[in-house]
Amino acid sequence: MQVTQSRAESTADIRVPLDPFVLYLINMGILERIKEIEAEMARTQKNKATEYHLGQLKAKLAKLRTQLLEPPKGSSGAGEGFEVTKFGHGRVALIGFPSVGKSTLLTLLTGTHSEAASYEFTTLTCIPGIINYNDAKIQLLDLPGIIEGASEGKGRGRQVIAVAKSSDIVLMVLDASKSEGHRQILTKELEAVGLRLNKRPPQIYFKKKKTGGISFNSTCALTHIDEKLCYQILHEYKIHNAEVLFREDATVDDLIDVIEGNRKYMKCVYVYNKIDVIGIDDVDRLARQPNSVLNLDRLLARMWEEMGLVRVYSKPQGQQPDFTDPFVLSTDRGGCTVEDFCNHIHRSIIKDLKYVLVWGTSARHYPQHCGLSHNLHDEDVVQIVKKKEKEEGGRGRFKSHTTGPARISDREKKAPLKT
Repeated sequence: MQVTQSRAESTADIRVPLDPFVLYLINMGILERIKEIEAEMARTQKNKATEYHLGQLKAKLAKLRTQLLEPPKGSSGAGEGFEVTKFGHGRVALIGFPSVGKSTLLTLLTGTHSEAASYEFTTLTCIPGIINYNDAKIQLLDLPGIIEGASEGKGRGRQVIAVAKSSDIVLMVLDASKSEGHRQILTKELEAVGLRLNKRPPQIYFKKKKTGGISFNSTCALTHIDEKLCYQILHEYKIHNAEVLFREDATVDDLIDVIEGNRKYMKCVYVYNKIDVIGIDDVDRLARQPNSVLNLDRLLARMWEEMGLVRVYSKPQGQQPDFTDPFVLSTDRGGCTVEDFCNHIHRSIIKDLKYVLVWGTSARHYPQHCGLSHNLHDEDVVQIVKKKEKEEGGRGRFKSHTTGPARISDREKKAPLKT
């Protein structure tokens, strides 16, 4: 009886949430293994003979970083984060080192007060603000500054990066005098947690199977990876039955991203502050770099372009268009087709839809009859035409019923003709 009771107690202990100190020890063990693998990769020479070994090390490193982000089994769930409700037609996150001007930028763009001071870590939580631009509302989030090692949890880095993942685009605020070093550190920290800035998903088809082994194919010449290296990486993930098709000359990192399946590809705009402390040559160099903004006037327009927001105005039949309250669509939030526009209003509209009339840059002529797959452009005007309700019984001689009396005796007799 005592043995049974001890077993029950041990089973109950497993279900209890893990102690924070135990979680700390687990994370420290993972961090030590990550540092060991990074050190081994740094001292390994890159050549044809070591590419298979380096590929396996990269796969191990990606698995450990994924374990570091996921809550361990037996824990009570996710840790403390920032409670920020999504609002508006888009969300933009401000990311940068402490004391680079994120709070000042939020105040200038939204009017929301965010404390700004000369000391670091003035902002300790997420402060939201609303930008009213082009009849749309854009949510701007001022996040605490992140430091080197944020992907490992330093300085509430994980909470900051988690909020950045839920945004549509990222504004990376940089000090112009330290821009190059800070930019590389922030990009490295974001990539360590699965954020890929200004990149598109690799053209690799990957599907797990139950049987049949590993099928490896490619539609182009591969210079960074071969079949043997692909097998070794898949075996590192304990995948022995899968189908892999390369549609481009991808790298080992691209294949690992596809296997992990938790990467997010986001657009990033680099905002440079304190440009008055550098020379005109450095200002010209920063201005010519891609995805860079140096003034406020261009910043809002660039944010609008990167988010791909589309304003669509509705036109009731026989009335003028309503230009006061547009429907704001986005490619990342649902799509910009006529079907997406109808679903944005109400999902029952498509059942009764006959066609739509479109005025704007997406139409070849005014108005144009369009179907559900038509892509809408910014400031298009759309009129929805519904199907007419069918008359009961048809029309003319095809009527299925008559309004006359059912019996001959009940019919009205015509007056006799006058002779």
